[in-house]
Amino acid sequence: MNLKKDERTCLFIDGSSLYSTSRSLGFDVDYKKLLDFFASKTHVIRAYYYAAILDTEDYSPLKPLTDWLSYNGYFLVTKPAREFTDSTGKRRVKGNMEIEIAVDMMEMAPHIDHAILFTGDSDFRRVVEAVQRQGTRVSVVSSMRSNPPLIGDDLRRQADNFMELAVVGANFTRRQAEAPARPRSVPGPVRHPADQMSEPEDDDPLS
Repeated sequence: MNLKKDERTCLFIDGSSLYSTSRSLGFDVDYKKLLDFFASKTHVIRAYYYAAILDTEDYSPLKPLTDWLSYNGYFLVTKPAREFTDSTGKRRVKGNMEIEIAVDMMEMAPHIDHAILFTGDSDFRRVVEAVQRQGTRVSVVSSMRSNPPLIGDDLRRQADNFMELAVVGANFTRRQAEAPARPRSVPGPVRHPADQMSEPEDDDPLS
């Protein structure tokens, strides 16, 4: 994994990307274990979690997870997602977090040694390159083992290090069929808004 104990490290977690990738691999993510794992391997100074939240009346399906994250070591960055019906009558959701992630990565780059980005979206290649020019090492966490692969070739080649979620995830995920019932205060499997939609607006995870 090429993690160094003395490196100042920041995690940038694209929530919808990590959710989609872990689900495609048959995993559920335990966010407490995720933070504990990376903190045991490197000097994590900040962990960002990004989510576009679709509000349904007074309740968001992501609220149990985002509430837990905000009180347990994560810096939560959210914005409203927009639901609409396209010309074919399908319900779609618009609300990617690319700009928010890119801005935070650029702002944090002068203060850290290592940025770990949880996404497979090749649109991040340019911001990864820009962060590297500031002397910050960048690792990307996604999967080549999902079907289809969820990491873009351009992004994987640009990153200093690629972490295969199917491998590293063994430290902070569990098979969906093995997930036990959990108390409400702990971040167990939470239904993501994507489960409730026909399909997202952007059908290509590598675009």
